[in-house]
Amino acid sequence: MSTVIEQAVEARLIASDPRVQTVPATLSYDREDPFAVRMVFPAPATLEGVEVCWAFSRELLETGVDTSAGMGDVRVRPYGFDRTVVEFHAPEGTAMVHIRTSELRRFLKRTQLMVPAGHEHHYLDLDGDLTALLRDAC
Repeated sequence: MSTVIEQAVEARLIASDPRVQTVPATLSYDREDPFAVRMVFPAPATLEGVEVCWAFSRELLETGVDTSAGMGDVRVRPYGFDRTVVEFHAPEGTAMVHIRTSELRRFLKRTQLMVPAGHEHHYLDLDGDLTALLRDAC
């Protein structure tokens, strides 16, 4: 059984000009990193022309589809009836995308089937991670 879930989503980039640009993005969840989700934007969708990956907590995304969540680099909040806004804050600026809430809920449901909330610690390899950390420190 695969330990990774990936789901393509349509993200609508919100910019200062009146046009709304649709950009492809992929949501990813790996059972070996059970607290995190990733949103990857391919190179053609970014200003720098390189793939950009944002990692943030699954709990943040789960909370943000129903109510405003986040105070740091990633913030999530509902927008209207069927959209969720994900804001990415970086030194270079802020990017905001709208994603269909139904797509986010479908993705989150799949992650919950793989690793139920509250059981993430069962999927961590703390001994292996600590061994690797100590090996790299020497």
